[in-house]
Amino acid sequence: MWVEIICGLIIYRIFRRFFNCDDDILEVETSDSNAIFSVANRLEKLYSGNVYVGLRIPDADTGSPQNIDIVILTKGEAVVVSVKNLSGFVSINEDGSWTCEGGRSHKEERHPDPVAEAKKQASVLESYLEQRGVTLPEGYFSYKVVIPNPKFSPIHCNFPSEVITYEEWVKLNPEPVSMFSGWIKGVFRGGKKEMQESFQQQLKFILSTAPMWDRLELKGSKYVLGEFLEFKGKQEDTLALRNIKRSKVSRLIIQKTSMFGLAPSKLQVLYCPRDYRNESASGSEWKEATVRSSTEVLFQPQNSTKVRKFKFSSITSMSLSA
Repeated sequence: MWVEIICGLIIYRIFRRFFNCDDDILEVETSDSNAIFSVANRLEKLYSGNVYVGLRIPDADTGSPQNIDIVILTKGEAVVVSVKNLSGFVSINEDGSWTCEGGRSHKEERHPDPVAEAKKQASVLESYLEQRGVTLPEGYFSYKVVIPNPKFSPIHCNFPSEVITYEEWVKLNPEPVSMFSGWIKGVFRGGKKEMQESFQQQLKFILSTAPMWDRLELKGSKYVLGEFLEFKGKQEDTLALRNIKRSKVSRLIIQKTSMFGLAPSKLQVLYCPRDYRNESASGSEWKEATVRSSTEVLFQPQNSTKVRKFKFSSITSMSLSA
């Protein structure tokens, strides 16, 4: 009997491998979001700073949000990081724009000057922080453009110092002689420790409560930035999730309820009430709901006009911006 059960499990896993029902993961290209989170994680490890991903900062000049991939905050400086997941042969045009050939689309693509874009993002973020009552020292913010794609091939390019190519990116280390040594200006050296700490805490609070993209973490450590719209499914499942609204909930985690690797028909959803006083909730604050694995999340990915559907069975967690 046990032999039959084990054989059945093996056959089932093989079937799942070749006929995976989590088509949502395969349908959406998450490489750009994955690149952003990969860069953010590495910067956090290298420089032990606070990293904020997927900011949407209001731009008074255009009236629309300015998308900022990453902000890293250290004791001496804040840096806006723009991640360009470009592949193929890249050249720089006279106006500063970049031309990419032979990349993922196999067509010639022209990209606006990434350095000018990053500079604009830093300026918009500075204005936003000042509007929220922060007095920034001159030169506190800097900006960088990171190219993390190993298939990035520059053609006779002299990139500005703000650009970190793939070859430079893989060589980064936390030593003072590293490529990013200029990031840490130490503008508060010589100042009072209490003033430094107060300033840092103020910045951390504002950046952690700034507008951000919602984020989905999918199985296989894949990410999608965008906007959560609603839940779809059986009425009893959507009713069980009725309390999960961005005004009330900051994060939810999806867990299996079955054993032996079998596909669960029900999933446990743990969700954390939103609390601006703390960055994380204690175990006693988490609430739970149980829904069918076929329940779906409707999500509008960043830079996409198409609304995507993700089954709960393909999702690990979801974070909601306020």
